Amino acid sequence: MQTLWVGGEGGMEEALVNRAGISYRSISAAGVHGVGLRTLPQNMFKLARGVVESKKILNEFKPDVLFFTGGYVAAPMAFAGRKNPIVLYVPDIEPGLALKFLANFADVITLTADDSKKYFSSSKKMIVTGYPLRAGLSTWSRSDAFSHFKLDSTKPVLLVTGGSKGARSINMAVVKHLKHILEIAQVIHITGTTDYDVIEKTTNTSLSNELKKHYHVIPYLHDMGAALAAADLVLSRAGASSLGEYPYFELPAILVPYPYAWRYQKVNADYLANQSAAVILKDELLQDELFLVIKDILLHESKRQTMKAAMKTLSNPNAAELIASQLVELAGEQPL
Repeated sequence: MQTLWVGGEGGMEEALVNRAGISYRSISAAGVHGVGLRTLPQNMFKLARGVVESKKILNEFKPDVLFFTGGYVAAPMAFAGRKNPIVLYVPDIEPGLALKFLANFADVITLTADDSKKYFSSSKKMIVTGYPLRAGLSTWSRSDAFSHFKLDSTKPVLLVTGGSKGARSINMAVVKHLKHILEIAQVIHITGTTDYDVIEKTTNTSLSNELKKHYHVIPYLHDMGAALAAADLVLSRAGASSLGEYPYFELPAILVPYPYAWRYQKVNADYLANQSAAVILKDELLQDELFLVIKDILLHESKRQTMKAAMKTLSNPNAAELIASQLVELAGEQPL
């Protein structure tokens, strides 16, 4: 089966797609929600141009099925390819406006969780697949992860992560409480590239040699499976990956939804918290309450085990295969 990835002009995904050996084409696109009146006509023109470019790609590639996961860049292709079989995947619990638009063209909507069904028309075919995991995550055992980071088997492990660019408010709160945290746990701190130099310099001078042995600070981690496998508790934002990766590793979470964007992270966090798998800490309370929340979970084994068991019930490691089965079936091949 041949695959063609269509993305935005100058999109950051192009290098990643090419590195994976997948063909890549770009189209014009721009958002229209929340933009000013001066920008709107220009963005509408880009979308119209994107439809024309999408039609050309479709005529050349002649796909058997189209697959969308959201973003305004998908809108021109969805409109141009509306007569093709279409599968839509919804990673977050609540879909954004782009996903709701794309749902109008989809033959099948695949969902991370059953809670997402209420956001779509009941006439649509919807299948709960779970969140597809990144390749390589499942190769890490806890013992291998402990060896990789040279961790102490007698102390619990806190993983702190904010994505590739990091989360400044989380980073700064961790640094503020770091000495107290390191008295009860080891820390794997993935800072992101923006804050790493400052944090590394600050902690290098403020921590004793004994505490430094238990603090592992990294700007970016390619082997994320190692960190997830090693951790007893994770502190992070509440992006879509938290709905799949934390359940797979049965990893209790402290979630800090990003407060300055669409509310999807809050809805994701609420979903996990309502299942007793996570606790929510508001961004504005990080500086004052972070250590108390960490301490409450790490030092109360029964609470941590309850959260761990709840996370486990939400895991679906076969999500990618289930989504692929829908694509193959709609393409006219035999189901996987």
